[in-house]
Amino acid sequence: MTRENTREDDRENSRENDPLAVIHAAYRAFHDRDVPALLATMDPEIEWVHPEGLSEYGLGGVKNGHQGVLEFLAKVPTVLGGMRLEPQEFVHSGDRVVVFGVRAVTALSGRTETLPFIHSWSIRDGRAVRMEDMFDTLVFSRLINS
Repeated sequence: MTRENTREDDRENSRENDPLAVIHAAYRAFHDRDVPALLATMDPEIEWVHPEGLSEYGLGGVKNGHQGVLEFLAKVPTVLGGMRLEPQEFVHSGDRVVVFGVRAVTALSGRTETLPFIHSWSIRDGRAVRMEDMFDTLVFSRLINS
């Protein structure tokens, strides 16, 4: 292995473990509806956290591991007609990335609203170990029930 290859390998390893790169890859996978790529950004034991205010729809609380994320993703289309995330700002400090953005949420009735969100991600060893979603559950619930 030459010295140049070593530097290239180091840069590649650094990108794979860079918390911002991990989170950008997660949003890209979510946008593309690429569930295997999304799960690849996550630790197998990830904590997937949503406000308790959505528990009555099966969306609130803590879901654990890839299986919990898959169950959450499978539940979303039973209460919503669609959702598109638009991350707008990424704030990175250590192993934490906080994302501010908006999501276009479509109710089963067809009504769509754009709602702000904050996602707080924790990264360890190049994978997300926790994602907490924060938003106005009252507005979200009204949209689901519309």
